[in-house]
Amino acid sequence: MSDWTAGYVADIGYTYGYYTELNPLRVRLAFLNAGLVPPEVGAACELGFGQGMSANLHAAASVVQWAGTDFNPAQAGFAQELARVSDSGAQLFDEAFDQFCARADLPEFDYIGLHGIWSWISDENRAVIVDFVRKKLKVGGVLYISYNTQPGWAAMVPMRDLLTEHAEVLGSDGAGIVSRIDSALAFADQLLAANPAYARANPQIAERIKKIKEQDRHYVAHEYFNRDWQPMAFAKMAQWLAPAKLQWACSANYLDAIDAVNLTAEQQSLLASIPDPMFRQTTRDFCVNQQFRKDYWVKGARSLTALEQTEALRAQRVILVQPRADVSLKVTGSLGEATLQDAVYGPILDQLADHQPQSLAQLEQALQPSGIHFVQLIQAVMVLSGAGVLLAAQDEATASKAKKRTERLNTHLMTKARSSSELNYLASPVAGGGIAVARFHQLFLLAKQQGHKQPQEWASFVWNLLAMQGQRLLKEGKTLETAEANLAELTEQATEFADKRLPILKALQIA
Repeated sequence: MSDWTAGYVADIGYTYGYYTELNPLRVRLAFLNAGLVPPEVGAACELGFGQGMSANLHAAASVVQWAGTDFNPAQAGFAQELARVSDSGAQLFDEAFDQFCARADLPEFDYIGLHGIWSWISDENRAVIVDFVRKKLKVGGVLYISYNTQPGWAAMVPMRDLLTEHAEVLGSDGAGIVSRIDSALAFADQLLAANPAYARANPQIAERIKKIKEQDRHYVAHEYFNRDWQPMAFAKMAQWLAPAKLQWACSANYLDAIDAVNLTAEQQSLLASIPDPMFRQTTRDFCVNQQFRKDYWVKGARSLTALEQTEALRAQRVILVQPRADVSLKVTGSLGEATLQDAVYGPILDQLADHQPQSLAQLEQALQPSGIHFVQLIQAVMVLSGAGVLLAAQDEATASKAKKRTERLNTHLMTKARSSSELNYLASPVAGGGIAVARFHQLFLLAKQQGHKQPQEWASFVWNLLAMQGQRLLKEGKTLETAEANLAELTEQATEFADKRLPILKALQIA
């Protein structure tokens, strides 16, 4: 009997995560900042979509036609359910990469995305994907790909191999993958306690193991325990993608574009002395000990003139998605935590505090009295976007077209939140993708949608659902046992939600 899993963990589902880097709307600002012509995305594809949250949130919240595959039928079934509910037209399949890539009914794509998948598949599947990109990505189209990379993973590779070998050799199949993972991690603790020379030479490994033990086992199974697992150097990735005529465009992590928070003056000087942009990236990975890359590659990079770049940047729209008072003026890069200049960032955040989408041209005009120049504005927008404080905003016509689809999908997700805490995202037609919305916040929105007007009513609605299922709230690590205590805590949370979060969700056209 053939093994349809091809060595990939399939006896435990992947997490219901959403990855904003997969949103094609994000490409524009990254490309414009790099001085490149961004793609106009009409058709997009995600390979290895997991539970399909990203693909469905993006399909529902935009006018882009999405397709994709994930070989796990249970995950594909959930993804197809979301596509049917939203009526987004997303074509989502449960086919292996070679089957999907051989389909004759797929369009050419402006955008193809893979999040993490590259690190966990065989060379045969990598070759299939590169051939698919070669055939199906349009000229000017963009590939988003994220992957484990060297040198940040170098020390961990032997330990990962030990963990998987323990799970295979000493683990009991009947006990399930979670039990095998726990046994492997317990053995790693035993090994480290014996003070091996490997641990003395790589003192950071103990901390790595500690962090793995704290992570969701669904994530750990897929991240560490597949048969195929290979951190890949940037130069090796470039070799793989060369047959598809792809050029590295820029990082999909906006903060990577800000040297001041990632590189020392000496490192910046060293990199500036390297004429080859590809070797410069390889060297940069050593400077920051890169562990995970998120990159945009393009089929035919074209540069903008300075005038074209400035005009396109001025047309870019952004929206503030955190309460103004909660925005930290600190950001973390490879060098650690950096403090942002209040004289620059304060006025920008104040201007966006009403949570209405604004173009950078509008911001530039409004900030003239503050003496903030356009170059400073661009850098601040990149930093705040990289920190998740700002999101790119679609034009109003596109948002209007997507609104009905997002309403259908969000109602479905909020209904599921009555009994599940796993689906922590809703779709925004303004942001063209997903927004983190915690379970209780989703239930407050559901209560509001069903005609309950005040926070106290929302709290009662949620408490009735929890009580019916024998669930209780935790506060400061302790279970709240009485109905009165649970209602009081829910009312406090609902009131804070109404004051702080609800106005933002309204601006995002989620509420």
